Amino acid sequence: MTTNSQNLQAAIKNRSEVEKSLDRSFIWLTRIFALSVAATLLWIAFQVARDAWPAIQEFGLGFLTKSTWNPVNNDYGVLPQVYGTLVSSFIGLLIAVPIGVGTAVLLSENFLPAKVRLVLVFLVELLAAIPSVVYGVWGIFVLVPILTNLGKWLNSYFGWLPIFSSPPTGPGMLPAGVILAIMTLPIITAISRDALISVPSSLRQASVGLGATRWETIFQVLIPAAFSGIVSAVMLALGRAMGETMAVTMLIGNSNNINISLFAPANTISSLLANQFSEASGLQVAALMYAALVLFVLTLIVNILAEFIVLRVKRL
Repeated sequence: MTTNSQNLQAAIKNRSEVEKSLDRSFIWLTRIFALSVAATLLWIAFQVARDAWPAIQEFGLGFLTKSTWNPVNNDYGVLPQVYGTLVSSFIGLLIAVPIGVGTAVLLSENFLPAKVRLVLVFLVELLAAIPSVVYGVWGIFVLVPILTNLGKWLNSYFGWLPIFSSPPTGPGMLPAGVILAIMTLPIITAISRDALISVPSSLRQASVGLGATRWETIFQVLIPAAFSGIVSAVMLALGRAMGETMAVTMLIGNSNNINISLFAPANTISSLLANQFSEASGLQVAALMYAALVLFVLTLIVNILAEFIVLRVKRL
């Protein structure tokens, strides 16, 4: 009997040592993976900065404030592209955020039968799987004609407003912003829905128990509780919008000018890289890499702001 107990204790001790070794190995493996991700990010940043260094030396920070892009004279500035990137992304989020959060609320609460919600969730996630070039083709043949007719009406009646001052000619800032809204909608909806579903049911029950209506519970309890997840969804969508290339290139007009009108052609950094990199040479390559570095920094700033907002919300 004593021998059996000793054997059992020895087996438990040996198993515990094996499990501890596995735990330590797993921890080190995850550390290696995390460091590999960080190293890859730094390596990409180093490569882009190294290739952009001739343009950085040539133009300095004036590259960010100049509006000229002239490969013939090797005179480059990226201000119109930065403007187009930020404005088109802002238009996309302005449309997508309320629709996406509203759809997330609809799909996370019992407004619809469970089978209908399941189908709608699948359809929303399916939007994220559509290639961007398909969005671009659809935008050219469907979205642009609709927005052109709308733009003509707005220009005729509200042309005194700067944002409607230019008559629509087809591709422009507004079509690009709308297509970005459609493309980022699945991201905002899916992540916001997951955040709302993750809210403990006790909060819902406590709110209803205190006499709050269903809508008061949603707007005053559930959305504030899931706010950090919603902010993360919005910032992730913003990063996707700022880096989107093909659909925006097909719809924005690719004009290196700054125009406050929503119907005027514009350009983005991603579109600039897609259009010119294959034929670039010499200093133009360095200028394009400098533009890519600017986009890299912009997305980094967006992610830092997202983390800052989420941390501030969690402290409240």
